[in-house]
Amino acid sequence: MTGWRLLLTRPADESAALSEVLAEAGIFSSSLPLLEIEAIPASDTMREVIQHLDRYCAVIVVSKPAARIAVDLVGQYWPQPPHLKWFSVGAATAQILDDHGLNVSFPAEGDDSEALLELASLREAVARPDPRVLIIRGEGGRELLAERLRELGASVDYLEVYRRDLPQYPPATLPERIKAERLNGLVVSSGQGFEHLHQLAGAAWPQLARLPLFVPSPRVAELARAAGAQTVVDCRGASAAALLTALREHPEPVL
Repeated sequence: MTGWRLLLTRPADESAALSEVLAEAGIFSSSLPLLEIEAIPASDTMREVIQHLDRYCAVIVVSKPAARIAVDLVGQYWPQPPHLKWFSVGAATAQILDDHGLNVSFPAEGDDSEALLELASLREAVARPDPRVLIIRGEGGRELLAERLRELGASVDYLEVYRRDLPQYPPATLPERIKAERLNGLVVSSGQGFEHLHQLAGAAWPQLARLPLFVPSPRVAELARAAGAQTVVDCRGASAAALLTALREHPEPVL
């Protein structure tokens, strides 16, 4: 066993999968999901977008929940998916799309929008007359991807297919869990995940801010530092492999 005792905050199913990988590496973890995924009921607008996928030169799916909902919607209206380029931010999201027969590309290095924007195949896809791109995501995601694509001359539409809620917990659940299980590291997988962590911590945040915080990207690292987190480790990705690499590179706490 290592000295790490981590708090995982992903949605319940993702935390369970990550916990298994960590356990195989001798790392103790405890799950307190801070993101609850709720699919948005399909509207006439959503159905119209899916029915006309073939007008896009590229479809970008930014998360695993978005991918799962997207393949279900596509399957309802396209017995054979239209021939177009699909892209994802990370390998796990890409696998969901690939499993459903979609032609998907993703960056080999990095699990964020910045890495995707450097992908040659994405730039090739939008290097055509009047390119149109669809981004499938959760409600209220960041705007960087669309802004950069517009700078490349593309028109961009959004299809928001789920929302992320903070599950309801009794007051002091977070600090009590950390104290009871002697946790010495926190893991978040997104900016909203960190915001929910900060919110749930409440008055205990100054104490929790002293714990090492593992985040997936420079953007989330910046959010955490601005909120007062003292030791922020950028894993350079949201995958289990990225977290394990960061854990190996960061000094283990002394028990």
